[in-house]
Amino acid sequence: MKYQMVSGFETHVELSTATKIFCGCSTKFGAAPNTHCCPVCIGQPGALPVLNKKVVEYAIRAGLATHCTINTVTHLDRKNYCYPDLPKAYQISQYDKPLCEHGYVELESGKRIRITRIHIEEDAGKLVHERGHTFIDYNRGGVPLIEIVSEPDISSPQEAREYVEKLQLIMRYIGVSDCRMQEGSLRCDVNISLKREVDTRPGTRTEIKNMNSLNFIERAMEYEAARQAEILDGGGKVEQATLRYDETTGETYVMRTKEDAQDYRYFPEPDLPEITIPQSVMDKTAAHMPELPLQKFRRYTQELGISEHNARLIYKYVAVCRYFEKCLEAGASAKNASNLITGTVFSVLATEEEKENFALPLTEEQFAFIVKCLDEGKINFTFARQTLLEILAGRQKFSSDLFAAAGGGVADEQLEALCAEAIKSNSAAVEDILSGKLKAMGSLYGYIKRASGGRADIKKCEVIIKKLLNIL
Repeated sequence: MKYQMVSGFETHVELSTATKIFCGCSTKFGAAPNTHCCPVCIGQPGALPVLNKKVVEYAIRAGLATHCTINTVTHLDRKNYCYPDLPKAYQISQYDKPLCEHGYVELESGKRIRITRIHIEEDAGKLVHERGHTFIDYNRGGVPLIEIVSEPDISSPQEAREYVEKLQLIMRYIGVSDCRMQEGSLRCDVNISLKREVDTRPGTRTEIKNMNSLNFIERAMEYEAARQAEILDGGGKVEQATLRYDETTGETYVMRTKEDAQDYRYFPEPDLPEITIPQSVMDKTAAHMPELPLQKFRRYTQELGISEHNARLIYKYVAVCRYFEKCLEAGASAKNASNLITGTVFSVLATEEEKENFALPLTEEQFAFIVKCLDEGKINFTFARQTLLEILAGRQKFSSDLFAAAGGGVADEQLEALCAEAIKSNSAAVEDILSGKLKAMGSLYGYIKRASGGRADIKKCEVIIKKLLNIL
């Protein structure tokens, strides 16, 4: 029996404020356990919260970037539940009137994943399981979060991945979070149910908690959909539950039966006043919104004319975008700059972190100088690539003299002489070429590259060689 996946996401994004949501403790990641704590964030009796204004500003930014309506009058609520990482036995969150509502995230296909709400709340502490014991680190307790809740519009693991990637990019572009999933600053709760083609409503859903890897999200969704399908095919009933994904076995397992809203006994937070957002704050925030990722992707491909492949690789990283655009401001062409960045620079940046940081030993102006030499035909792509690799590896320092010494490439007369030499010196390769094995052209190209010091234009050489061998 065929089923359609129906999925919605609850995405928790830690905001990049310097201090926590209700106190002055640091939010810096990686400190020794329980060193960024105070009576407020560990729930000591009599300690009163004070709302961090920057949290509201960041949440408004997130709402505007996802096309939400902003509720300019709202309030905070208590969400009551007992768990070791929540010392107050309640979480300060929002329930009936979230800060942002009714937005969407658009995928590259044009499909829109609707956003039900974005609300602000405090994070809980972290449980650390070691040597058969469970320890609690309250450093994360009180770190500000926004929770972005989608409608169940996601119908495949691939769409889910793109949706999370788009959210991650948006939050980075607007500067509210680094969204480093490996550090837990972006985590997803994945709701999944199945619907037969004849059904008008999806079946019972399950929720997979605290997913912090795009690859694991895809695998967990695939496994859970298959598990539910097997239950339904066998005549059984899927039970509503909260699940955990085991990364080792690739399976989901039940943590607890799923709570509903009434189980949390929400009520307005009595220790914090109503939030009123002045129009001046809304206007200022809207005026400072940057170009968003999908807008940038479309401008790169439609206006700058670079390939979709290159555009995806560049706009995925905020630092790369900034570097690329400063190169363009310095006079570099978009096509050659994007090719050198994605084809050459990325080949030596092995990790996502290196690409996110994009710390090159070249200023944007120096990189643009190389590209402009290429644009003007003073050097060819092979020479540009080889020289750039030497600079990136630290074996060479940038100097405009390096490119002046290239002598403006190789003149056409010299190319013809080099091609003739290559043919004369590689008789076996020539026989293969004449018998139809055109891959053997690589031997001739290699000879020419060595002889010219990498300055020869190989595309021109291809035409010359074919002409000399009468195979045009």
